[in-house]
Amino acid sequence: MDMFNRFNKYKDDFNKYRGEFESMRNRGQRLIGRGSRTTTRKERKNPFAGLAKQDYKSIVEECQKNGCLFEDPEFLAVDESVFYSKTGRKFKWMRASEIVDNPKWVSDGASRFDVKQGELGDCWLLAAVASLTCNQVLFEKVVDTSQNFEDNYCGVFRFNFWHEGEWKEVVVDDRLPTYYDQLVFMHSADKKEFWSALLEKAYAKLMGSYEALKGGSTSEAMCDFTGGVTEMFDLQKAPPNLLRIMLKAHERGSLMGCSIDADPNTVEARLTNGLVMGHAYSITNVCLADIKTPKFEGQIPMVRVRNPWGNEAEWKGAWSDGSREWSLLSQDEKDELGLTFSDDGEFWMSFQDWSTHFQKLEICNLGPDSLEEEDVCNKKKWECYKESSEWVKGHSAGGCRNFLDSFATNPQFRMTLTDPDDDDDDDMCTALVAVLQKDRRKKRKEGLDLMTIGYVIYKVEDESSGPLDVRYFKYNASVAKSPTFINMREVCGRHKLPPGTYAIIPSTFEPHFEGKFLIRIFTEKPNVSGELDQQTSLIEDDGRGPGRVKKPAPPAEPTEAERAQADALRETFRRVAGEDMEIDAYELREILNAVFTRHFKFDGFGIDTCRSMVAMHDGDLSGKLGYEEFKELWDDLRKWKGVFLKFDKDHSGNLSSYEMRDAMTEVGFKVSNACRMSLVKRYANRDNQIEFGDFILCVIRLKTMLKTYRSFDPDRRGCAQFSPDEFIQSTMYS
Repeated sequence: MDMFNRFNKYKDDFNKYRGEFESMRNRGQRLIGRGSRTTTRKERKNPFAGLAKQDYKSIVEECQKNGCLFEDPEFLAVDESVFYSKTGRKFKWMRASEIVDNPKWVSDGASRFDVKQGELGDCWLLAAVASLTCNQVLFEKVVDTSQNFEDNYCGVFRFNFWHEGEWKEVVVDDRLPTYYDQLVFMHSADKKEFWSALLEKAYAKLMGSYEALKGGSTSEAMCDFTGGVTEMFDLQKAPPNLLRIMLKAHERGSLMGCSIDADPNTVEARLTNGLVMGHAYSITNVCLADIKTPKFEGQIPMVRVRNPWGNEAEWKGAWSDGSREWSLLSQDEKDELGLTFSDDGEFWMSFQDWSTHFQKLEICNLGPDSLEEEDVCNKKKWECYKESSEWVKGHSAGGCRNFLDSFATNPQFRMTLTDPDDDDDDDMCTALVAVLQKDRRKKRKEGLDLMTIGYVIYKVEDESSGPLDVRYFKYNASVAKSPTFINMREVCGRHKLPPGTYAIIPSTFEPHFEGKFLIRIFTEKPNVSGELDQQTSLIEDDGRGPGRVKKPAPPAEPTEAERAQADALRETFRRVAGEDMEIDAYELREILNAVFTRHFKFDGFGIDTCRSMVAMHDGDLSGKLGYEEFKELWDDLRKWKGVFLKFDKDHSGNLSSYEMRDAMTEVGFKVSNACRMSLVKRYANRDNQIEFGDFILCVIRLKTMLKTYRSFDPDRRGCAQFSPDEFIQSTMYS
């Protein structure tokens, strides 16, 4: 019994000391610098959660003030940051100093051989990273090499990515997902080097999770590393000067990648020639190698390709590692090419073999001035225009040209080409158009993926015109379009067009798909680009309509039935108005609802609508209408009723948000894109339909507000000045 009691006492002591040890390990007593590997207790509030902005310098100051290491509250060290769609093994998040002793940021310079793929299917990203290391200037911009794990180490590292039009700093802590204390995803060949693993983490944070990086196009990451414009080539339909394009791209430091279409039945199927289908490769060199033999002297175009796996999976044909073709080159030429034979994933191919066996080429040009394909280098930079916009269901998500009725509602952008290219014999202008859909990877966890997008270009004769309408698209053909409608993040095309004004219409393939996008337009010569829009106004104020929009015609002569109705209306007015011959909003509602509820299935005009009707014609602000004022209102209502019936093509008793646009023009308004969106949001129902009563209320209020604005801007300066009381009175009483 004594032995049993002693055993229990030892066991209790062991559990007590083990608990104290665990408590000490998790207590967060860490030193800033080397040698400390403990982590803070989860119960302690993260001091970085309150930072208004994740600024690198602010985080460092916070770490030094609190004597702690950075723990990123925006990208938590939890399994959900890795995989959002499944649960499986649990990852252990460890700092670099917990994985190895004396970790390094960049060891002996960054190299394309540093990057090794982990278990994540993001070879497209690795191919771009390998290409990035070949350009030191670009690498320094993305990866700040001055960082380290020694001097003022705070557990925070920063990267720079071009994100949707702007360069953005992304900070991360150095806690990385591991399994059995080994890195799971991207890593360097040198186990002590961590820039590549943390680069992948920063990119995963930008996109929402590690899982969001599965599957993609090398051009996507190339664009985010450079802010450049990516062109894609189908090697089966390649232009005849493709080699020259690639040589010039390599000379300018452009990033390039290539791939073979995937086998639908096998993931990354290996071919007998050593190449892998559905796998992203990076191109690390393009050159003309000198060959000199007793029988032949000349040059052969060569392409150096790298498999991001970094192993023996290499090309096995001519010019592969150790092949006899290399005997045709002198030792000096081999040294010039930096030729080595090892199972490092990198290999050479002749341009002919490369273009035969690969199917896709992606070139990310490092700026508009690097897009030249001619021999002479143009020292002038290209003109650049960029604009963010969005497709909104019920307002501006009109789909492609196949959906004619809604296509015109897509955002439209004007491009005016002034002068032909200097070296163009046909007096043509070069324009490159790129449309990028925003944040789709981040939304994968919501079940959303890349939309199928493209664009169409039309010639515009009237430079002062507003957005093109349905009639224009019905009778005019496009002059250019995107290479295809495709479900890629960015679609890009190069076009040769004569000087003139053009309208570019980006769209999704089908209507009603929502998303934000960025359009970029590059031209050699100065251009005038911007969104095709118009200022909200009454067309009658202009004296003429803009472009295709004409001043609305006066109301048609009333029919016999309408005359009889007008006579009856006059008698009704006299009966309701009484001796003063004026009616208020309540009396107006009684008159109008007795008529309009016979023709439309709606609950009748509400009192607010009738108040707005009174306000529109109440010149003396009496709150009432005399018969002449009422008659003017009645003529307006008769005209608006006719417009509503004209555009209610399906006789549903409602206008779609797309029909609303043309109806407002017919009524007599020019409406800007922003104003049109506000009107739809304010007056449409859940199904984006505008009922008759809401249509009338919308027209009345818009007309009243524009007339009020005009009265405060008599000189047509485009700027009206209101006192607070005047503003409240004019907007409240409408």
